[in-house]
Amino acid sequence: MAISATDRPGLSRLPRTILWGTIAFLVALPAVAMQFTSEVNWGREDFVFAILMLAGTGLALEQAARSRLSRKGKLLAAAAILFTLLVIWAELAVGLFD
Repeated sequence: MAISATDRPGLSRLPRTILWGTIAFLVALPAVAMQFTSEVNWGREDFVFAILMLAGTGLALEQAARSRLSRKGKLLAAAAILFTLLVIWAELAVGLFD
């Protein structure tokens, strides 16, 4: 018995492609910027941590989309996940809570 796309909850193909494409773009952006300016100076550990943080966010967003929450609940969960990512990123970048 085949499972159709309507039987599986979660993101459809286009939103999933946009999500993971955006994550790949955000990871590649500093690598490209480093070729043009000395202002961006990331090391290997910076890239590893960014990949882990963004991939974790992507997986959390996919899990929120698969949850049995209402549409409003899924949007609130996604907003909370993205807000958490932004707060952690700001803290690591400029020491928001120092």
